[in-house]
Amino acid sequence: MNIGWIGLGNIGGVMASNLLKAGYHLFVHDLEYKAAEKLIASGAKWADTPRALAGKSDTVISSLPGPPQVRAVMEGKHGVFAGIRKGCTWIDMSTTDAEEVERLGKIAAGKGVSLLEAPLTGGVTLARAGGITILVGGEKEVFEAQLPMLRKIGGKILLMGPLGSASIVKVITNLLALGHLIMAGEAFMLGNQAGIDPKALLEGIQASSGNSYTIEKEMPLVYNGSYDVGFSMALACKDLGLTMKHARKYGVPLELGALVEQIFIRAKKQYGDAANSTQAVKLLEDTMNVYLRKTGYEDFR
Repeated sequence: MNIGWIGLGNIGGVMASNLLKAGYHLFVHDLEYKAAEKLIASGAKWADTPRALAGKSDTVISSLPGPPQVRAVMEGKHGVFAGIRKGCTWIDMSTTDAEEVERLGKIAAGKGVSLLEAPLTGGVTLARAGGITILVGGEKEVFEAQLPMLRKIGGKILLMGPLGSASIVKVITNLLALGHLIMAGEAFMLGNQAGIDPKALLEGIQASSGNSYTIEKEMPLVYNGSYDVGFSMALACKDLGLTMKHARKYGVPLELGALVEQIFIRAKKQYGDAANSTQAVKLLEDTMNVYLRKTGYEDFR
């Protein structure tokens, strides 16, 4: 099977590499040729445009920042839709908008192309290990046909329902994760000011009903001073914006969700688009002039 991969960012590049290691013939494209150099050295083939890539592929996978980038890659003059062949499958692993997925799905169907949306959750570390969760929306038959390939790059592969379903589930998971990040920062700051040893506090929380993925995987990045979660502030704000769009559409008053969105908008303004999403905790650190990171805790886990 020839697979075309578009978008070689933090997670996309890792997953494309895993497919290559699994023995698939891989064509790659990114805005930056440099992002593809290691893959090319390992046997992947470069395509100059998404159109050229699509013409050589049985399955096209896109892993892009959001809806504008997906539209450009698919519908541009040299986009995928200009080159993809009837009978091919397009899998979009971007975190995008459910309505946009449905719109693009209709265009794809008109060209005889099947579409699966397949946003990812779990982060770069799980992606490297091939254990990331893939949330899939689309027709069951198409999903089952692509499942053997998806199992080479993911851990849990879950069918959420028809097109649009997975996009909504994905932003809901991010709302919970980002909201808990803010609460975790406040909780650890409270413990700090009360004089609780940070490792003892972490151990206590991990053994309690307050534990979560955020506590296990992200708060250690605050304590070791790196904040390096591999997920940008711009992406966090984009996903929270999509969540609030769905809330307005379905008339759900996300009161805490709206507050979380505003905190992240402020953090993005303070630290920039490229800052790690975990730096939202730094807003409280800067306010208190107290930093949770400690000398000697560089390897805090």
